[in-house]
Amino acid sequence: MPKHTKGSAGEAQETPNPTPDGAGAKRTAAATAAGAINGATAIAHGRPVTERKKKYLVAPRAALTGAFGTSSWVAPLGLAAVQQALHTLPDIDVVDTIATRGGMAPAGFSPAAMGEPADGVIVARMTDQKAGELLQRAQGQLLVERDQHLELLDPMLRRPDLVSSLTPYQGPQAELLLAVVGKDGAPLPDVEVSLFGGALPSSAVTGPDGVAHLRLYGEDAHAISGLYVKPRTDYWSHYQRDPDLSLDEPNVVMLRPLADWPALQGMPQQPVMGWGARAMRLDQVPQQFRGRGVKIAVIDSGAATTHGNLNQIHAGFDVVNKQVDRSTWNVDTLGHGSHCAGVIAAADPAWGIRGFAPEAEIHVCKLFPGGQVSQLIDALEYCIEQGIDIVNMSLGGGSPSEALERQIVRAKQAGVACIAAAGNSSSAVQYPASSPHVLAVAAIGKIGEFPPDSYHAETIGPDSDMQGYFTAKFSCFGPQVDVCAPGVAVVSSVPPNNFAAWDGTSMAAPHITGLAALVLAHRPEFQSMSLPRSPERVERLFQVLRMSARPVTLSDPNRIGYGLPDALVALGLPVAQPGMAWQAAAASFGIPAGMFAMQPGDGVRLGMGLPGGGVGQGGTMQYPFAGLRPSGW
Repeated sequence: MPKHTKGSAGEAQETPNPTPDGAGAKRTAAATAAGAINGATAIAHGRPVTERKKKYLVAPRAALTGAFGTSSWVAPLGLAAVQQALHTLPDIDVVDTIATRGGMAPAGFSPAAMGEPADGVIVARMTDQKAGELLQRAQGQLLVERDQHLELLDPMLRRPDLVSSLTPYQGPQAELLLAVVGKDGAPLPDVEVSLFGGALPSSAVTGPDGVAHLRLYGEDAHAISGLYVKPRTDYWSHYQRDPDLSLDEPNVVMLRPLADWPALQGMPQQPVMGWGARAMRLDQVPQQFRGRGVKIAVIDSGAATTHGNLNQIHAGFDVVNKQVDRSTWNVDTLGHGSHCAGVIAAADPAWGIRGFAPEAEIHVCKLFPGGQVSQLIDALEYCIEQGIDIVNMSLGGGSPSEALERQIVRAKQAGVACIAAAGNSSSAVQYPASSPHVLAVAAIGKIGEFPPDSYHAETIGPDSDMQGYFTAKFSCFGPQVDVCAPGVAVVSSVPPNNFAAWDGTSMAAPHITGLAALVLAHRPEFQSMSLPRSPERVERLFQVLRMSARPVTLSDPNRIGYGLPDALVALGLPVAQPGMAWQAAAASFGIPAGMFAMQPGDGVRLGMGLPGGGVGQGGTMQYPFAGLRPSGW
């Protein structure tokens, strides 16, 4: 078993090393006395401002040299040798070492194809200048890259309005009062209220009396173009274009309880199934299909086991806080991880929401707030150690990371299937979803599954089909998209024991993760020894999910991939609707369902063909479309 070596610090934020007790008080006293220090004293005794040290990832790798007139690979350094060398270099602080299992890295991933040991990564603090010097001195034998901050893919769509950076120094100002009430007129506290338009946007949160105080620059409320009201739990959001607001008296917005919506009637006292699960036909799957025996990791903000739908979760790892207490994975201050975990595996004895795989073994890896690439690598190492089958990653970062990509490849080599949200920036698919070794999930919605005056209506794209399915405006797109899933007005569990309707590809990915768990647990081929834990097993799982999909919306494959996976087809169960029978037949022959709905040249994602199922060389399907990104191993 690999060991996670403790360093001198393991915090997520790029802050200086922790100071001794009392240092904060000293700084406060110094700040108080600062007013008495004149300019000459400050210049003489002050501390020069220099570049702050940041976290970098350092790992050994083979280097190609041109010695003796021919190119050859130099044997890589060992992780211990690299760590020892870093300790001797000035102005570099080693803060953590993430050791991985011994052995060779998977073939086919350069430069591992030449035999590079996959033995871990070192996290060290240094300046950008020092990192550049280290990279140059290593002559290609070291991976040196910035430890990027990751972000949860925000479940709510941000307004696209341009925000002025100029705050008026003077001029007329006004205060607008907005009261938010719920069922029976009860005031709702902690509700976010935002006004758009006018001189500047304005936001506030309702107090215990349910009233939000919003400051307006100018005295004309008619300039406001939008009012957004976002409750914390149990109610639908509200959005009003061009609201008729008064500055002379309080304005009142009454929110609608989630449980008053017809599809959620009686929730949570009566268990219900979300619209997304029904769209994927989970309601037609036999009750005994519950995901028993499959291990799922949710790498997110934790999971609140205080929730009645999540109290069956007993395993986890607080990656960010591991130096202090790695058992605090069940504290979810953001609610994001609890929401994702609920979609995947919410238990349904007689209360709340039914998840896809309520009997799967859930492991929670807490990475937020504050997670970085190094900690995601650490979380994936935990998944490899624990024999996790599927990882849900509703997160993204800036640019692709070579260090993280190597770990994703290692996870796939160990039979760990990574499923990731495509992103919410309405642009190119974000990393790690853009990795060829990850299943990327885009978000769709369905008209009629949320109140028309809720903020969810702002996500409706222009491509809705006859059934009301549309691609969400915020969803990222591109050839990397494998499938799409419900990601608008998804109702799931949030702390401490409540429910909320959120939007985002963060909500779409767990739908696919939950279905993937059912496939691994109940599709016969995954129960036999013919598919042991291996990259081939992962790719076969991805194939099944893609090939079970049906085209939805009027959009192209760059936005929906193969389409919306169907639980009955994915599980090889009889299809009740005659119009869907072709899908089962198509899947049995290894043909993606979406093929029949597309025209040649539409650019459907390439995938690996089933062994013996295709007509091309080596049993690989020869698709008649313009190929985009192959996602085969």
